[in-house]
Amino acid sequence: MKVLVVDDDFMVARVHSGYVARIPGCTVVGVAHTGGDALRMAKALRPDLVLLDVYLPDVSGLEVLRLLRTGATDDPFVLMITAADDSVTVTGALHGGAAHYLVKPFDAAVLAQHVERIGRVRGRLAGLDRAGQDDIDTVFGSRPGVATRLPKGLTSTTARIVEKVLRDADGDLSASECAERTELSRVSARRYLEHFVETGAAVVRQRYGGTGRPERRYRWGA
Repeated sequence: MKVLVVDDDFMVARVHSGYVARIPGCTVVGVAHTGGDALRMAKALRPDLVLLDVYLPDVSGLEVLRLLRTGATDDPFVLMITAADDSVTVTGALHGGAAHYLVKPFDAAVLAQHVERIGRVRGRLAGLDRAGQDDIDTVFGSRPGVATRLPKGLTSTTARIVEKVLRDADGDLSASECAERTELSRVSARRYLEHFVETGAAVVRQRYGGTGRPERRYRWGA
């Protein structure tokens, strides 16, 4: 994906650009520090994804979001990245059509997780003349709970148990911790957890320890 980074802080923009550059398949095609520059660069560069700050010196990022949606651009996906955590701004981003909303600060793994999900959504929609309900649910991240169609070998009853454990967890869980709480084998617990990640119902991050491979940690919610 071609990514346009928009942030009024030059150092933050540089950091976020570095994060994006480390995501396989992503390229930073431009960096803007004002809303006006963001709109001009979006029209000229036609990015697939815009990382958009709210606090810009000339115009609100929410106004930039609105203009991206109503302008003559290719209507890129927009991921809001901001320190603004008030409900009015969050609601404005949601109503404006943002793909997701990240509150600063965050690390590279969190950004990669959301950018990769947007990439999967974009790939899923590419070339479709008509979208099935599974496609639509994945795009909107609107599955209220267990997916109606589970992979072979998974059951809705057990999926609901894993979902409840993940929802009720104070923070994230490893597959081993989930297995202990659900009384499943670690392999089985991980299959359900990975299914939730694939459908967008849960997110995963890597936790690096002193030795061995990094541990995958799961949390309910997009």
